[in-house]
This record gives sequence, structure tokens and C-alpha cells, in this order.
Amino acid sequence: MTLFIDMDEVLADTYGAHIRFYNDVYNESLSKKDCLGGEVWQSVPKERQSSIHEHCYEKGFFRNLKPIENSIEVVRELDKYYNIYIASAAMQFPNSLEEKHYWLEEYFPFIPWQQRILCGNKHILKGDILIDDRKYNLESFEGRSLLFTSPHNVNTNGFERVNTWGDVASLLL
Repeated sequence: MTLFIDMDEVLADTYGAHIRFYNDVYNESLSKKDCLGGEVWQSVPKERQSSIHEHCYEKGFFRNLKPIENSIEVVRELDKYYNIYIASAAMQFPNSLEEKHYWLEEYFPFIPWQQRILCGNKHILKGDILIDDRKYNLESFEGRSLLFTSPHNVNTNGFERVNTWGDVASLLL
């Protein structure tokens, strides 16, 4: 069986990185709970919103993300039973293509480069299961769609939801 796994907000904590950036720059204490139901940039004052968007273009942003809790261990176990492909949108931010490659080398070296799809749009994916945090990626997928919970999608319905990598393990192992 083919299993596609998204990177941002499924394997890599981009949401937390946005919050840490914001708090460091503005000396604030924004939390994920403060942002539930939306993007980080939507939860800050209007005059600060562009800074959240712009720091994604800075060298090192995608390379220095923290892995989502238990993602490495569960994906390693899943790799024994599934043909795993990491599928991530990587064309919007010029540095992300290279940085995501090296991030995967560090944290998921057991997934070879031949099984990494760094693309612009995931509508091309054809397989059995897709784990993603974005509704628009799951809507066009013809297989089983698992919505990985992130603060921005807590109000999204219509998909089988997994809140943690423990949930993924319970469903797929």
C-alpha cells in the first residue's frame, strides 16, 4: 500500500516555528491556543501580519523546524508495512526545496530521496492513503484521507481526523 505523508504541520512543526518567531521578535507570549481555527498571521495585529509571511523566505526557516512529537518513531514503524512517500509543497518558498531535503536527511534518513516528492501541488498524488493538514490537499485525493490536526484546521470537518502520531499508529499499524 502507498502512504503519502505531508511535511509541514504533519512531520515538521511549522506552526510552532511561526509562533516562536513572532514571540521572539515582538516579545509576546502568543500560544497555539490563541490561534485555534486560523493561521498564526491571522491571530496577530494587522501591522505585524506581513512579518509572519516574510520570515518563511529567510534562509534556515524550513531547515530548523522541530519534528512533530512521535512522528519519527511512528513513521519508522509504518515504513515496515507501507510504501511511504513524503509529499510536500516546496515550490512557494525558494529555500524550502533544499532545506526540506536536508531536514528529511536528518530526521527521516530511512526514507530515501527517491521517495520524497517536493512539489507545487498535490493533486497529482495517486495512492492508498494521504496524511495531510490541509483540506484542499485531501479533497482531490482519491484514496483514504487522514486530516492531521493542526491549530488552523480544528474547525475543519468531513475527513477522518488524526490528532497525534499515536492516533496514526492506532489506525495504520
